[in-house]
Amino acid sequence: MTISPLHSLDIRLLRYFTVVAEENNMSRAAQRLFMSQPPLSRHIRQLEERLGVTLFVRHTRGLTLTEDGQRVLEMVRPLLALQDKTYIALSQLAQMEVQPLRLGLSTAFEQGVFVALESTLNARVKMLRVMRHGSPELVRQVRRGKLDAALVALPIEASGLTVTPLAWQEPIIAALPSFWSEACTASLSLSALNHRPLFWFQRERNPAFFDYTRQIFHRAGYSPSCLEEPLEHDVLLARIAQGDGLSLLPASFAAIQRQGVVFHPLSDAELCIRAGLVMLPENESRLQWVQELMMQSLIISS
Repeated sequence: MTISPLHSLDIRLLRYFTVVAEENNMSRAAQRLFMSQPPLSRHIRQLEERLGVTLFVRHTRGLTLTEDGQRVLEMVRPLLALQDKTYIALSQLAQMEVQPLRLGLSTAFEQGVFVALESTLNARVKMLRVMRHGSPELVRQVRRGKLDAALVALPIEASGLTVTPLAWQEPIIAALPSFWSEACTASLSLSALNHRPLFWFQRERNPAFFDYTRQIFHRAGYSPSCLEEPLEHDVLLARIAQGDGLSLLPASFAAIQRQGVVFHPLSDAELCIRAGLVMLPENESRLQWVQELMMQSLIISS
């Protein structure tokens, strides 16, 4: 392949030319470029010699683009825009390499579903700091700037934050004592469990999600007596195993093997838990890659 002399053309000359074309005045262009006028004039003449065309008509009022100059301007503007976009992307990549990513992962989901995501993030960023907590606490930490972003269960109250629903959700299943008769039924609905106590959370812990589930309970004809839900899942499963009550959990929790506990699908398909990403609005563009990577990793895990 024959290499044209223009292959070695300094892209700075094209940027100088663009600024001069926008100003139609060599003095104003020099001020924008933080340089003196004589070297800028030399750069423009050098570009004209390299291209073999006249770019400007010089007159007492300033400069005017020639037809050739207008054609060159139309050709180089996309190139310079691409250069700017590339520099921004490279700068963001450099920031990712040196800045830790502070990510929240909601304990509303069984943490095994995040293994692929964490592995990918660890390979992508220099330092990954993960906080595991309930969704409302993660939202508070994002709002305070303690976390860059958090994967939470939706719906949730997150005023002032950007909430991006992810196209990933899990059905809710019942965790039952293995000796209950319902644990052996082929099909199980919420209403069939009305006479059994339910471990459930207080509304003040997560009002949005509480109201969402209550609406579904009402449509399903489900109105159980509720027991206060332990915060630790191992304590919850121990209470279920001894027959104190049942719980409703995302399907991923079925991966936990607990003697005395049976995980049973529900015929009420409407009840599910959805995932969403929350962050401060000013972090949206910087963390777009996190959202895309998170979606890919969760799909692989599901």
